[in-house]
Amino acid sequence: MQRFVQLALDFLTGPEPVPKPPVVTGRSVQPPVDVVSAVPLADVLEPAVWHHPRANRQLRLGACEVAYEFKRGKRRTIGLSVRAEGLTVSAPRWTPVGEVEALLRDKSAWVLEKLRETRQRSQALDQARIVWQDGALFDFLGDRVCVRLDPTHAFAAAGGALERLPGEDMAVLRLGLSHGTEESRIRDAAQAWLMRQAQALFVQRLDHFAPQLGVRYTRLRLSSAGTRWGSASADGSIRLNWRLIHLPIDLIDYVVVHELSHLLHMDHSPRFWAVVAGVMPDHAERRRALKRAAVPLGD
Repeated sequence: MQRFVQLALDFLTGPEPVPKPPVVTGRSVQPPVDVVSAVPLADVLEPAVWHHPRANRQLRLGACEVAYEFKRGKRRTIGLSVRAEGLTVSAPRWTPVGEVEALLRDKSAWVLEKLRETRQRSQALDQARIVWQDGALFDFLGDRVCVRLDPTHAFAAAGGALERLPGEDMAVLRLGLSHGTEESRIRDAAQAWLMRQAQALFVQRLDHFAPQLGVRYTRLRLSSAGTRWGSASADGSIRLNWRLIHLPIDLIDYVVVHELSHLLHMDHSPRFWAVVAGVMPDHAERRRALKRAAVPLGD
């Protein structure tokens, strides 16, 4: 059996160049010429140690010291998993430690790259976090929106209304709340508005793509999952993460097509991807963009 491996990130600094001695030409002394190897800036700035908070083993991979969480259990293969906190290695009870470390060295480039990607994504999520107050900024369908509290409720819609004023580059979400309202209430009002938009848009996109795929879905449910954009069930029900509404429509459409395609094939086999490609030839590009996307979670 192939070993299942999920992985994670980071490269490091190279050795400093040895200074050259001065060059003597006649009676003059020329300053030494520095020769600097082409080390990526990211490699110079990143740390030499990756330390899992529950680390119980450590191994040098390339130029990095990786302190990882090591667990044994009832499993048949070695599993590598990278999360925001670092690397976790799970192994069968009978597997020698030397075999585990050999796998890690063999997969070291992959492990370090995934660690780096995970850190970058964690930083992007931190930057995407919203402080819910008057003037708060968030993304709606890929465009920036500014929150404005409107205690007069000078708009017809219930809860909130999206406006784009003439000459303004950024749309405004007006919420019928007074200035000084606590952050949790502003968050709840804004997210309720976002969920209503998500429900309406997702139904529209499902109705658009289902006939093209030759499938019928039975119902849509919104989810708040932290790690999944969507899911499909054999009974025809579709779950989509409402936070997708933060992203551009082409990424939302990818998730919609992906989940509808599961109504034909409940796996990720070549047949499944052929169905996806039939209506979305650029699905691989959209999938990569979705992996890079960061939306505020848990706020």
